[in-house]
Amino acid sequence: MAGDGRIARATDNAIRYPTATYRLLLGVSVGFFLLFAGFPLYWLLVVAVTPTGVAPDLIPEAVTASNFLVVAGSGFLRYVFNSLVIAASTTVVVVSVASLAGYAFGRLAFRGKRALLIATLCVAYFPPVAFVIPLFRLLSGALSVSVFGVTATSPDLFNTPAGPAVPLSGLTMPLAIFVLTTFFERIPDTLEDAARVEGTTRLGALVRVIVPLSRPGIATAAVLTFLQVYTEFFFSLLMTNGDPQDWAPIVPALRGLRTANASFAAAAAVTALVPVALLLALADDHVVAGLTEGYR
Repeated sequence: MAGDGRIARATDNAIRYPTATYRLLLGVSVGFFLLFAGFPLYWLLVVAVTPTGVAPDLIPEAVTASNFLVVAGSGFLRYVFNSLVIAASTTVVVVSVASLAGYAFGRLAFRGKRALLIATLCVAYFPPVAFVIPLFRLLSGALSVSVFGVTATSPDLFNTPAGPAVPLSGLTMPLAIFVLTTFFERIPDTLEDAARVEGTTRLGALVRVIVPLSRPGIATAAVLTFLQVYTEFFFSLLMTNGDPQDWAPIVPALRGLRTANASFAAAAAVTALVPVALLLALADDHVVAGLTEGYR
């Protein structure tokens, strides 16, 4: 058939001219990225700098910074601060606990290790909405248990930084454990054995030997955790009443601005992206090394 002949010729040309094939695939990948990732970001910037009452255009004729000034004066920066505190505290807890778990999975031998690691990783793929109702009852003080006549009530974390931080720590922990396990198991045993010979405990070897040699992996786990918590929707909306004074993160604020004015909402979204861009710029080398070296 004619179609089979064209496919055969295309395959033969791809084998005979690999450089041209690679360039074609690279062009397709870059075009796909620009269309589905670059253009939405560009359009967000266009809407953010377009004056209110003016329809945004692909190439804006008028540009203004007043939308950002309005957003800054509306108290939106307090929402950004709340999100930074929640994301940073969650990242510290997740990376600390995941380092201990990653050391156990990557450096120790025990029965059922592989099955336990897979079961832990499966939690990362559970949809967060599946935990909304039980976690809300657990973390809002609505759950009580009586044992031998003594009634214990769950803590009330509503409108506190721990409200979204506690469930998000559990949901982001499995991926961090997997990343750190991959890095920790690649470190030669001789380096840790040398530290143990000098009298260092396992915890000391983790802090003095394993962690310094796994900086790219730790940076990768920290950045992935921070981004996931910073941009999370369900628990950020569920565990606060939307007031910035009650530790509401950026999600309720963006949701309210979206219904008020599109230009203000776009300016707020760009403002919220600034900490993310700075984090990625500072940790770029470590994250790239972690994503390229950790899975070899």
